[in-house]
Amino acid sequence: QVQLVESGGGLVQAGGSLRLSCEASGSIFSRYAMGWFRQAPGKEREFVAAIRWSDGSTRYTDSVKGRFAISRDYANNTVYLQMNSLQPEDTAVYYCAAGRKGWLVAATAEYDYWGQGTQVTVSS
Repeated sequence: QVQLVESGGGLVQAGGSLRLSCEASGSIFSRYAMGWFRQAPGKEREFVAAIRWSDGSTRYTDSVKGRFAISRDYANNTVYLQMNSLQPEDTAVYYCAAGRKGWLVAATAEYDYWGQGTQVTVSS
């Protein structure tokens, strides 16, 4: 079993930055993929970024490319999402997820474990 705990959310002005953390515990294997998703009120949960534990390969959704960066601290089982140049449309609850297959995919169904989420609010 894998447990994921997100932290680092908060309120920030447009143009500002936040760094989200996702601490993983339990049986995390190097082949796993770790993803960040977000869900705004009244909208479906959407893919933001993913990284593979083993080799650090990454994938991003187009709207965050050049602004967000996903990384992992292999020794501490922690995944980060550095978010720069935040905009009001980035406001959402951000979720960390782990996928056993290790695929860097956007589909929520391919992720097996989820955290409880952390709120990010960007004011204009």
